[in-house]
Amino acid sequence: MSDRKERGGWIQNKSQYLSSLGLDTRSAAILREIVEEYLETGGPIGSRTLSERLSVSLSPATIRNVMAELTESGLLFAPHVSAGRLPTDKGLRLFVDGLLQLGGVSEQEQKLIAQALNSKGRSLQDLLSEASGMLAGLSSAAGLVVAPKGEGTIKHIEFIPLSAQRALVVLVNTDGQVENRVIEIPAGSPPSALAQASNYLNSRFSGLTLAELRLLVGEEMAANKTELDQLAVNVVESGLATWADGDKGGTLFIKGQGSLLTDITELEKLSTIQLLFERLETQEIMLQLLDLVEESDGVRIFIGAESSLFGVSGVATIVAPARNKQNRIVGAIGVIGPTRINYGRIIPVVDYTARLLGRFLE
Repeated sequence: MSDRKERGGWIQNKSQYLSSLGLDTRSAAILREIVEEYLETGGPIGSRTLSERLSVSLSPATIRNVMAELTESGLLFAPHVSAGRLPTDKGLRLFVDGLLQLGGVSEQEQKLIAQALNSKGRSLQDLLSEASGMLAGLSSAAGLVVAPKGEGTIKHIEFIPLSAQRALVVLVNTDGQVENRVIEIPAGSPPSALAQASNYLNSRFSGLTLAELRLLVGEEMAANKTELDQLAVNVVESGLATWADGDKGGTLFIKGQGSLLTDITELEKLSTIQLLFERLETQEIMLQLLDLVEESDGVRIFIGAESSLFGVSGVATIVAPARNKQNRIVGAIGVIGPTRINYGRIIPVVDYTARLLGRFLE
């Protein structure tokens, strides 16, 4: 993974980073133990227990003094009077940046990821949906994949009748991406009008991008050069209009949202997750996710509300770009989970999956 120089990226020289924050070896060891206990159990840990666990010999009184200093620095907080300490979002950030020991991706996991991303005989939607589900299973969090709006050329367009006034528009790109939209058509439009509209577009405009297609069709219709009857013209106009606002954004695939609801006992936390679900359904999220990874070569991590991505606390986002051999971003991939997710395990998995996905989507 690449060197991190910005918020959310990866820091390589961890010892120098800790020294710059004034964190000595003793304080770092205590903070690490408190965070690891939180990540494992979700609960606080006290000075007496810490004195038994630390590899260095420190009295409970000394540990309490260090914990008080870490609390004053905003790295820890006490959930209850006379209780142990829990890490704040700032403390989790320092742990991830400077103290976290990353695991690896096992050979079995590599095979599982490769199988999930095998694109042979599958549409792009199926591939990305499988990737998000696979990440959810490996991370016990919600897996997400964002594919930017395709700029590939059009291979085929077809209008399929659904009812007297509705039809399905199927658009197939040369990169294998398939999009379906339901449109309203003039009452009484016969199947022949839909077939005429399909034949017109496929015979004259295949191999163009969607933007080029709309431009040339508009010019022909303005010049009355289409040789289509009025019903077929209306079908074509309705079909292309469904993609009039589709040049930006992308497609979001998310699986495993249910894992975000586990161990939710506080109404405040439930409201936070509900807000997150609402945000995930917006087009703005797809644009922001793609923007987040646009200038990144590796994994980016956002803890709590330090990113405006979802505007909620108690949630961690780990995301990485998927780039092809031309270094063009072909998607963003990652997980969303509670702040006590297993960072050491998930970060390498997201990184490996993003790099492999980029090669599959060349």
